Order: sequence, then structure tokens, then C-alpha cells
Amino acid sequence: MASTTNSPSTLLTLPNFSIQTSTFLPKTSQGSIFKKKKPFNFNSKRVVSCKASNGKQNDANHTSFLNRFDRRDIFLGLGGSLYGATSLVRDPFALAVVPIEPDLSSCGESTVDAGTTCMNVPCCPPKLKDSKIIDFEPPLGCKIHYRPAAHLVDRDYLYKFESAMERMKALPVDDPRNFMQQANIHCAYCNGAYSQVGFPDQKLEVHYSWLFFPFHRMYLYFFERILGKLIGDPDFTMPFWNWDSPCGMTMPQIYLDPYSPLYDENRNLEHQPDVLVNLNDGKSFVKPKKKDDFYELAKREQINSNLYVMYQQMVRSAKTASCFHGAAYLGGCVSETDIGCTPEPRGGTIENGAHIAVHKFVGAKNPPYNEDMGNFYSAGRDPLFYAHHGNVDRMWNIWKTLPGKKRHDFNENVWLNSSFLFYDENTNMVRVKVRDCLDSKTLGYDYQSVDIPWLRSKPTPRRSCSGVGRGQDVAARRKSKNRRGFPIVLDKVAVRIEIPRPKKSKKKDDEEVLVLQNIQLDRNDSVQFDVSINDDEDDDNPCKPEDAEFVGSFSNLPHGDNCHSETMLSTNLYLPLSEALKDLKINPFEDSIVVTLVPKEGEVSIGNIKIDYVC
Repeated sequence: MASTTNSPSTLLTLPNFSIQTSTFLPKTSQGSIFKKKKPFNFNSKRVVSCKASNGKQNDANHTSFLNRFDRRDIFLGLGGSLYGATSLVRDPFALAVVPIEPDLSSCGESTVDAGTTCMNVPCCPPKLKDSKIIDFEPPLGCKIHYRPAAHLVDRDYLYKFESAMERMKALPVDDPRNFMQQANIHCAYCNGAYSQVGFPDQKLEVHYSWLFFPFHRMYLYFFERILGKLIGDPDFTMPFWNWDSPCGMTMPQIYLDPYSPLYDENRNLEHQPDVLVNLNDGKSFVKPKKKDDFYELAKREQINSNLYVMYQQMVRSAKTASCFHGAAYLGGCVSETDIGCTPEPRGGTIENGAHIAVHKFVGAKNPPYNEDMGNFYSAGRDPLFYAHHGNVDRMWNIWKTLPGKKRHDFNENVWLNSSFLFYDENTNMVRVKVRDCLDSKTLGYDYQSVDIPWLRSKPTPRRSCSGVGRGQDVAARRKSKNRRGFPIVLDKVAVRIEIPRPKKSKKKDDEEVLVLQNIQLDRNDSVQFDVSINDDEDDDNPCKPEDAEFVGSFSNLPHGDNCHSETMLSTNLYLPLSEALKDLKINPFEDSIVVTLVPKEGEVSIGNIKIDYVC
């Protein structure tokens, strides 16, 4: 149902401390983004240190708060309260608080930049005669239908699903319900086709912020409604790829028949079953040339690693809306130099983690763009994309059922009133607001009940020493460091750095968070690095997700959309530490923590690292 309407750093100065490097990874011949540009001043030696003070954030050198933090993170703080940073901003209402909305009239070609090559892609929706924008209204009194796990569907369901997809692909090319037109929705919202209403110079981006889950939920919802319309079954639901469970960690068989409309030739042929997805970085090390004891052991290790990754991203690191959904994303800018103009402030745990890992796992090795799933502009062209995002959407449902009084969505109107435009099954253009899609059951669907084994996959420490012993190790290392400054350039070798903890008192409900600020990289590069704390091992074996010292990862999927302008992306990474500190028995009065950064792919510069408390 719908009704017709009118459309309308400060860089902290830390006490003297140092960074130690470790050759955890062998040197490779990766290309360097810094060969193309030199945006950073850094010393090439791999021993680094900084001078700063967590206790002097408001001194005379503290210029503009907006110039130091991502504007969207200012409003949100880290705990999900839009005005949680009022102690740092005198008048938060003086800053524009504008919901995001795509300007349909501004839609132009999307640009896809691979660094050395660039192309324009027409991704805008077709303009239908006499079409009006209508506001979405959730169905009333509808029965709940359950999306099935892809590996569990029967033959009758598969026949219906394939029939629907075949009919969608057979629609006229200018029909907005045609499969390629539907795929182009993702391209348009992810590669700069739209400007924001009221801000013609600002491109709209639905990744790396709190818009990620709502946009993709409604994208799949209308895709599913169109499929149901084409086969005369309004109750039809699409399958989800159950990659968070051992039985679903390979590409689902129903998508692998070359003669099926569910098939896509642009996939990584090396990752066909029985190869398991790696939910940490998308790279598989289980390649079954023969199924011997070694293969079975490696397979079990990969399964266990994936379960630990899911526990990390859903339980340990996602205790608040800001950590799970990502940072706030507001319309417009404070000034031309405001970092808030950049549409990628910070993604949430699942978006930055398993979501990108699966994209990388499926996408073909097709330089320079790695279509289809390996690039945002083309990802929607693979039918498997919709099953993948079905499971991503399922994570949103699960997250709100986990223990913890802060596991609830934002309640700020600026988020709830942000909106997207989609064509529905009747070719009506519909405006959907975030507030319309907070509960999948109000949309008439939920997910088949399956086991969630990662809830039982709590990581354990690599070593059994107490927090006191670790503190002595830290103190011993502190005496022998040469001193260098930020930024840290992370490419082929691991970096170990001692970070002071806040001197202010921790409140009862505060979460201790590791903050990596001003992470700069080429948005066209595939990037991954892992982060661990107090990993004092002096060997070549970095922490893994099953270790309590492992606290998270940073990932980037190529999504260049600035062919004729700056390609560097500046973003932040926030990693909650409270549970890890408890698991490692680190004394709450310990004055510092050792952070280890392990590069897995690509090259980045990190402008600053600090630890803070958030509520």
C-alpha cells in the first residue's frame, strides 16, 4: 500500500611510546598506492613512536573539533546517541542535521575507477511517463513468510525461483523491473550516480555508514516482490546464503548450474565447492586437491575460524548500534574542507567484515574491476548477491536478539527519516524511509530457523599469563624504543605499537574502544589488515580470530567513483575492547595496551591510534 505525496582531529598528543615491527608476513610484490601519489609524510623506517597526551585534548593546539573527527562520528559519538558528543561541541544544533535523500533529477552516469583505468556506467533508473513518487506503507495484517536457507531448498522451490528469475531477465530492457535494471540500483547508489537532495555537489553513498542495513533490506524487499509478481505468488521469498554456519560455507549448489538463470559466469572458479569461504578476508586456504587427513584438518580449522569471526563481529565488537551499523551519515557539509563531505565515514562490524569477505570470495579475478561480486558497481549482476545480502539482513535480525541493553537501533530522526527510491512490482516509484524497515516482520518476512553455532565460539587467550605479567613485558619494551611519528604506513610487515589508556575514570556502562583515526587508502584497492592487542608472542605466527587477543579487522572492497578527482579514502575504525580485556585478564589500572597491526592485502596509512571510553 502507498499514498501519493509531493516528492520533494584534533590529533591527540600521546606520551612517548613506540612502535615495533615484526616480519609476520613474507614480502610480496604488491603494487603501492604511494607510487602514484605522496599524500603522506612518513619515515620509511619500520620503528615508529608518537608524542601525545590523552589528558590534553582541549589545549591551545586543539583547533576545530570538526577538522579532527569525521563529522558523522561527532553526532553519533560511539554509543549511538546523536548528540553524545555535546561535551566536545558547544552547540550541536548549530550544525546542519539533514536526512539523506537521493535527488532523482540529478542522476547521471556512475563512474568506476580502477586507478589506471576509468569507465562510465549508465546505472540510472528508466524514467516512466507520468510516474509519481509515492510514499511506502508497510503491508497491514500480513502473514509472516520465511526466507529459506539456500542449501535446504527442495526441487519445487528451485523450479519456482528459477522461473521467476528467468522471467525477470526476459523483461524489456527499459522495464525498471528487468534484472539488469535491478542490478543497476546497487551501481547507482554505490558509485556516485545520485546527488543528495539540497546538496547538488555531494554524492550519495549507502556503504560505510548507518545507511548500509536499511538500504539493502529494502533493495532486496522490492526485488523479492517483483519476483513474486512475475510468477503470480505474492508470498514468494528469496533464499539466503547461510555462510555463517558450517553447512552453508560453500557457494550454494543451486547457483552453480551454468544453464540456470541463477548462474553468473563472473565468479572466482577457484572458489567453487568444496572450497570454504574465509569470513575474515575472503581468501580460501582450503583447496581440496585430494581429500586426505590434511584436507579434513584444514577444513575444520577454516570452519572454526569462521565461527570465531562471526562471534567477534556479532557479539564482542557489536555491543552498540554505532559499532554494528556504523557511523552516522548526514546530508551536506559544514564547509568545503569538512571531512563529513566524504561519504565513507565508518562501516559497522558485519559490513566491514563478513560482508566484504564474501564479496571478495565470489568475485572473479578480472582485473582491473574484478566483476561481478568483487566490485560494488557490478555486484548486483550476480544472482548470488541477493542470497548473500539476505544473510547480511538476517544478521540485523539476530543482532537485536542478543543479550545486552544497548543492542537496539538508533532512534534519531535524522536516521529514521533518511530515504531511498525504488520501483515496486507495479512499476510505481516508491520512497522508503529508514523508519519503514526496522522490523522485517512488519514487511511480512522473517528467516528460516537454523542453528547459530558461532554463539558458542568464544575465543580464548593464546597464552595463560596474567595481566600483571603482560604489563611487565610492556614496561620492559618501552625502555628500548627509537621514536618516530604518525602516520604509520602499513604494507608488507606487521607493526606493534604501545598505546596509552585513558586516565579519566571509567563509568559503569562505558565501553573501552580502540580508535584508528584517519585511515587513508586508495578506494580502488582491495585492502585488509588485522588488529590484535597484547599479543606478546615473538614468533612469526600472528593472532587469528580464535585468539582472544584478536580484536578485529579493516577491509575495503574496490568502489572507485572519482575518475576525475581525488581517489584517496579517509575513514576510521573503532574496535570495542572491554570483553577482550576481560578475557585476557588485563588489569584495569594498566596504563597502556600493545596494539599489533598485521597487513593482509593492500597498503594504508594510519594517522593516529588512541583508546577512549564511550557510553
